[in-house]
Amino acid sequence: MSATEDLAASIPTFNPDAVRERYRQERDKRIRDNGPDQYLEMAGTFAHFAEEDPYADPGFTREPIAEDFDIAIIGGGFSGLLAAARLIEQGVSSFRIIEAGADFGGTWYWNRYPGAQCDTESYCYLPLLEELGYMPKEKYSYVNEIFEHSQRVGRKYGLYERAILQTRVQSVDWDEPLGRWRISTNRNDTLRVRFVVMALGTTTRAKLPGIPGIDTFEGHSFHTSRWDYGYTGGDNTGGMTGLADKRVAVIGTGATAIQVIPRVAADAGELFVFQRTPSTVDWRRNRPTDPDWFGTQEPGWQRRRRENFTDQAAGVPVDEDLIDDGWTRIFKAISAPKGENRPKTREERNRVVEIADMAKMEELRGRVDTVVADPSTAEALKPWYRVMCKRPTFNDEFLPAFNRTNVTLVDVSESKGVERITPKGVVANGVEHEVDCIIYATGFEISANFQRRLGLEVNGRDGLSLFDHWSEGLQTLHGFTSRGFPNWFYIGVSQNAFNLNMTSMFDDQARHIAYVIAQTVERGARTVEPSEGAVNDWVSLINGFRVGGLDFLEACTPGYYNNEGAPKGGSGFFGAYTPGPAKFAELLEAWRAEGTLPGMELQGTA
Repeated sequence: MSATEDLAASIPTFNPDAVRERYRQERDKRIRDNGPDQYLEMAGTFAHFAEEDPYADPGFTREPIAEDFDIAIIGGGFSGLLAAARLIEQGVSSFRIIEAGADFGGTWYWNRYPGAQCDTESYCYLPLLEELGYMPKEKYSYVNEIFEHSQRVGRKYGLYERAILQTRVQSVDWDEPLGRWRISTNRNDTLRVRFVVMALGTTTRAKLPGIPGIDTFEGHSFHTSRWDYGYTGGDNTGGMTGLADKRVAVIGTGATAIQVIPRVAADAGELFVFQRTPSTVDWRRNRPTDPDWFGTQEPGWQRRRRENFTDQAAGVPVDEDLIDDGWTRIFKAISAPKGENRPKTREERNRVVEIADMAKMEELRGRVDTVVADPSTAEALKPWYRVMCKRPTFNDEFLPAFNRTNVTLVDVSESKGVERITPKGVVANGVEHEVDCIIYATGFEISANFQRRLGLEVNGRDGLSLFDHWSEGLQTLHGFTSRGFPNWFYIGVSQNAFNLNMTSMFDDQARHIAYVIAQTVERGARTVEPSEGAVNDWVSLINGFRVGGLDFLEACTPGYYNNEGAPKGGSGFFGAYTPGPAKFAELLEAWRAEGTLPGMELQGTA
C-alpha cells in the first residue's frame, strides 16, 4: 500500500477531487483583475489615516540635526533593535536609529488595537530574552508587554541616547566623492553616514481597500494600526464604552481582524463584519508562563527553541516538539510520512501532503460547525483553500463572537469585496448597511511594489534609483545588498528565507549584516557591495526556486502570500530561498566562516 493510500485510509472520508474543485471555485470568484492594485496607499487624500500619531505629543518640535556618524539604522522596531544589538556585539557603536514613532516598538508601537497579540509563542517571538533575562508573562504576549519589551531592549543596549525619534526619512542618496549616504528627513536634518541599514520590517505601512466612495463616508473611520481610543473609549484590553450605542463596520477578516472583532463585538451596539475570504481559525489556548519551567532553561535555550520551530515548519524531524501549539500541530498534520512509509517520488509526496492538508482543513471547517450556531453564518466562515495559502490564525474568541445577537457577518465573496461606501455606510450585495463607524482591518503593504513598501527614496551610485534598478525584479546578494548601492543593507523579506517567526528571521539577518559591516570597518575599506557576478548567481538561484513554487501559489485563494493571485509579480515576497530559514542560516554561517566575504567587493581606504 502506498503512502497516499495509507493516509487516505486513516482520515475522514472526503473526495479529494471535489475538494480541489471547490478550492478552485472559491479562488476564482475572489480573483480581481487589479490584483495588489486593489489597495490604496495611505498618501495624498488618504494620508490622514497614517499621519496622525495617537501616542505622541502633537506639539513636538525640534531643531534640525546636522551630524556625521558611521551607521544609520532606519526603523526602531524589532528588526532595527536587533541590528543595533548585533552591531554592538561586533564592537560597532557609532550609529543612530531613526524612527517615525515617539518610541521604539515599530509594529507594536503603532498597532495597539484591542486584543493585539503575537501569534507565534512569546518564548520564540520576543527577541533577546536570554540577553535581558526576561520571562514573558504568557505563552502569547499581548501588545502592552511586547511594546514594553521593545523599551526594555532600548534601555539595555543604551539605544535611547542614539535614537532620533518622531522623524521620517524621506530619502537616502549616495554621495560618491564623500563616500557617504546623505539622509534627508521630514525635519530638515542633515545626516551623513557611511552605512545605511534599512530595518523597516514587513508590517510598516498600512493599506486601505480601494472601495469606491471610501472618501465620502461622513461618519468616523480609522485603520486598526491607528486605533482611535478617543472615539471608542477603553484601551487594548477592551472597555470601549464609546461604542455602546454605535453601529460599527469592520472591513477585513485577516490576522488583525481575528483579534479585533471579539473585542468590538463585546462593546459595540451593533457590529457588521465584512468578509471576502475567511481565515483559518484554530485554537489558541494561551496560558501563563510557569516560572519553575522557565527557570530550568539552559543557556542557548531561545535559539534552540527557535530552531526547533523552524525545523518543524520545514518538515525536518525533531526529537521533541518544544513548542507544542497550533502551529506545530499544523506542521505535523501536513507533513509527509517519514521512514519506511515515506513517499518514493516527488509526485507521491505532493499528493500525500495535499491529502493531509485537506484533512487538516476539514478539521478546521468542522470546528466552525461546532462553535457557530447559525448554519449560514457557519458556512460563510469556512475556509476553502490549502492551509498555508493564508497565514493561519489562532483564537478562542473569534468564532463564538458570531453567536452574539449584535453581530452580523456580511459575506462579500461573490462581489469580490465591498461594492462601495456611501456617506451613510457600506454597500454590499446590493444592500446599504448604515453605520456610525468604519474600522479598516485591511493589513499592510506586504505584497505591494518595493517602493510603496518602503515609502522613501533610495538613490545609489550615479543617482541610480533602487526602484528603477529593481524594476524587473529584485537584484541582491542574499537579499541584503545590491550592486550600485555601496554600504547599503536591508532587513526584511527580499530574496532570502521567509520565517513564520519573523523576529527569528530578523535576528539572523541582523547578525549577518552586522558581521559584514564590522569586517568592512576592520579591513579598513571605504565601501562594500556585491559583485555583479555574485548578484547574478543569487538571482538565478532564487528564480529557480520561484518557478518551483508557482503551482502552489497560483492555486491559492488571493492574499498577500501570492500577491493577490498574481504570484509572478516582482515583489521580493515571492522570490524566496525556498529550502527554508534553517538551510539559509547554514548557508550564511558557511559564508562567514569562509572568511573572505565571497562575492563582496571592498574598495578604497576609509
